[in-house]
Amino acid sequence: MRLDRRQWMTGAIGFAAFASAPAFAQTLRNYPFTLGVASGDPFPDGFVLWTRLATRPMEPGHGMPQAIFTVKYQVATDERFTHIVQQGEAMATPEMGHAVHVEINGLLPARPYFYRFLVDGHASRTGMVRTAPLAGKDVAALRIGVAGCQNYEHGYFTAYKYMAAENLDAIFHYGDYIYEGRQGRKTDIPTIRDHIGPEPETLAQYRMRHTQYRLDPDLQAAHAACAFLMTYDDHEVDNNWAGKIDENGTDPEKFVLRRFAAMQAWYENMPVRAAQLPQADGIQMFRRLDYGSLLRIHLMDTRQYRDDQFCTSEAKEHCRKEGLDSGLLLGNRQHQWLHDGLDNRFGWNLIAQQVVVMPYNGRTNGAGENEIAADSWMGYPESRRRLVSAIQAKQISNAVIATGDVHQNIVGYLPANDQEPDRNQVATEFVCTSISSLGDGRDIKVRGADFRKIIAGNPNVLFANGQRGYQVFSISPTEWRTDIMKVDKVSDQTGKLSRLAGFTMERGSPLAIPS
Repeated sequence: MRLDRRQWMTGAIGFAAFASAPAFAQTLRNYPFTLGVASGDPFPDGFVLWTRLATRPMEPGHGMPQAIFTVKYQVATDERFTHIVQQGEAMATPEMGHAVHVEINGLLPARPYFYRFLVDGHASRTGMVRTAPLAGKDVAALRIGVAGCQNYEHGYFTAYKYMAAENLDAIFHYGDYIYEGRQGRKTDIPTIRDHIGPEPETLAQYRMRHTQYRLDPDLQAAHAACAFLMTYDDHEVDNNWAGKIDENGTDPEKFVLRRFAAMQAWYENMPVRAAQLPQADGIQMFRRLDYGSLLRIHLMDTRQYRDDQFCTSEAKEHCRKEGLDSGLLLGNRQHQWLHDGLDNRFGWNLIAQQVVVMPYNGRTNGAGENEIAADSWMGYPESRRRLVSAIQAKQISNAVIATGDVHQNIVGYLPANDQEPDRNQVATEFVCTSISSLGDGRDIKVRGADFRKIIAGNPNVLFANGQRGYQVFSISPTEWRTDIMKVDKVSDQTGKLSRLAGFTMERGSPLAIPS
């Protein structure tokens, strides 16, 4: 009998679990919580908690024996854990990289909780997380951070130190949590910190890359401070991958095995629910989170279901040649899911995704026809038309789009018609810069891009900037404010924080204005 790929992968996973047959272990002498703690995806009655055991993180196997460990967890209303409201045990198994995911429920809505893990006399650091408000309940204010694109080689994660002190309800991470390649060797960006090991292709290699990133103290501080709303982009797997296709023309039957290993490592290292556990045919990443009647967040997946990128020249290989209108970015099922979930009964609808949606000409002189950025929504115009149609059909006047990927801050409008970018706007898009990717960056001109000319040549663009940092969304029933926060350098650990710019939207209008 010939096994298909799904049967082979499922069987291989089961055989590995059977063959290792790990025993329960009694003690861990060295401190096991070196990778910190995290929380994610808050509901009104709970959230998911995460940790991963690693006594010697950067050694093969991360210092952990092939054994199961019983990890205790505690959730309390106070930081000293004098009032514990939930506690229990979870198993850390070698098959899951000794990661622990605990889904907590039965708590009160819209309030902070503290949590920690314990094993063999060791206690993790304390984390804090807020439950979401009850469905339909009025909410006075929310603060959501936005971050991503954290290339370890290009700089320090200083922005996360400042985000940890922002008193945020949650952080939307748009992806590129790790980088798979040795990016510093391919560009003129100085290498500040070296990746350890080769470009990952196996589960063990992806685990090691995640481990190296997870050791960063500023990243650990941000995770401990609030819930993360995790998505992924391309570098968690491979640069510019699309569905079952990579950018080098690898046999899809082979690439899908690499993709599975990467997604397994991603799941093991992220504070996400069991619903996101990868299966042989992929991972269910797109999902929704509601914050009372104030905010509905649509967490999107712009990688797994997309058709291959459009060929921007005849000389390009391993790309889509059928024509610009032939491909979809989200796939039919996710497009329909988004259409069905957009709801104007919420104060705001946040479309939280990865790549630039609006028409955007990134040419230096900002003139002429838009260049086709094949990795963005510009390379999938039919998908953009479907998005615009969904916003219009559902009469959504409160749509906000959060984006990353391009290592720039960009603020602009999504027009109803690409040919009229300065008319009939249906949403404002806030593109968030990187944590560290492409190094320190510059304000006006970086790597050939003159942002003054780009703004002048794009009538739907209000702001563009090439420095590092993050964004904060301050949301009320009547107003949405976005603050663009700048860290002046990431090439060393002395980067200072300042507010670079701010924009405000009023309820009922899709347009942001400088504030």
